[in-house]
Amino acid sequence: MRPAINRHLFTLALAFFCFALSHSYALAQQNPKPTPTPTPDEQEDLGPVYIREVRLPITVIGKDKQPVAGLTKEDFLIYEDKQLQTIRGFTSFTDEKESLPIYVAVLMDTSGSVAGKLKFEQEAAKNFIYTVTRLRKDRVAFATFDHEIKLRQDFTDKLDYLDKAVDSVKKPGNRTLFYDAVWQFCDEKMRSVPGRRVLVVITDGDDNNYSRATLADAIDIAQRTETTVFAISTKAGLLGSVPGVEAGTVSSGADRDLQKLCEETGGSAFFTGDILELERAFTRISKELRSTYIVTYKPTNDKYDGSKRKIEVKLANNRKGLKVNTRKEYKAISDSLRK
Repeated sequence: MRPAINRHLFTLALAFFCFALSHSYALAQQNPKPTPTPTPDEQEDLGPVYIREVRLPITVIGKDKQPVAGLTKEDFLIYEDKQLQTIRGFTSFTDEKESLPIYVAVLMDTSGSVAGKLKFEQEAAKNFIYTVTRLRKDRVAFATFDHEIKLRQDFTDKLDYLDKAVDSVKKPGNRTLFYDAVWQFCDEKMRSVPGRRVLVVITDGDDNNYSRATLADAIDIAQRTETTVFAISTKAGLLGSVPGVEAGTVSSGADRDLQKLCEETGGSAFFTGDILELERAFTRISKELRSTYIVTYKPTNDKYDGSKRKIEVKLANNRKGLKVNTRKEYKAISDSLRK
C-alpha cells in the first residue's frame, strides 16, 4: 500500500507544480515587467532637452595684480561661441555680509617626488587655511594623494581639526594620482556643496601618467561642478628645489599643464620660491575669493547636445590692463549646468 500512496502523492504534487507554473506564465503575459527607463543619452526620440542657465564665477585682476571690486552687471559682456549672451543674473560677493560661504578643499601631494618638501607642504597647507578661512562661515576639507587618495578631514570650520589632519601626514607614498585626485574630489565632494567651490592643490605638478583620469578629464569635471582650481607649485626654491629653476618660472610640460588646469577653471597657478612669495600668493587667492562676481545667462544655443561651448568674458567700455579670470568652456550635458 505505501508505494501506491507515495506514487499518488507524487502525481498530485507534479500536477500542482505544473498548474502553478502555467498560472504564473499567464499572469506574466497579462502584466509584463516594465522596461527600464532609458538614460538621457538613449532618449533621442523624446525631443531635445533644454539648458536653462549657465553660471560663471568671475574675478577681475588689475595692473597691480589685485582684484577689482565695485563692478556692475553693465561692465560685463558674455560671449558663447562668439555669440553675445543676455545676462540674466548678477551677484557681487565683494560685500562680506552678503557673500555665501566658501567651500575650500586643500589637496596635498604626498608622493615620493615631494619627500624632501613634506614639512614645507604641511606648513603651507596650514598657512593657507588660516589665511583664507573666515571663522564660522567658510568650510575647509583636507586630503592627500600619492598612490592613494585619502580624505583626512571633511568640510569643517574648526581649525584645530584641520591642524590635526595636516599633522597626521607622517611619510610620503608612491606614485602621484594627481588628476584622479582632482576628478574624485570634484565629483564626490564639490558637486553637492553650496556657495563658492574652490580646490587648492599643493604639488610639484607631475602626474607621471599614473592616473586613469587625464588633464582634460580634470578640467572637465572642475568646470561641470563649478569648481575653481588654484595651485601652489613646490617645484621651485625651498627644500629640494630643482637646479636651474627659478621661482615664478613655468619651464616644463607639467608646469604648463598645471597652469592650464587652473586657468581653464578660472583660477591661477603660483610657482613660489620663498616663504614671502608664498604668503603673497595666499593673500592674493584670499582676495580673489572675496572679490568674485557671479554672472548667469541663458545660452542662445540652449540644448543639451554634449557639445563643448567656448566662453569669453569681456569688459565693456574697452577697459585695458584688466585681466578676467573665469572658466573658458563647458560641455553641454545635464550635470554641468544649473536647471
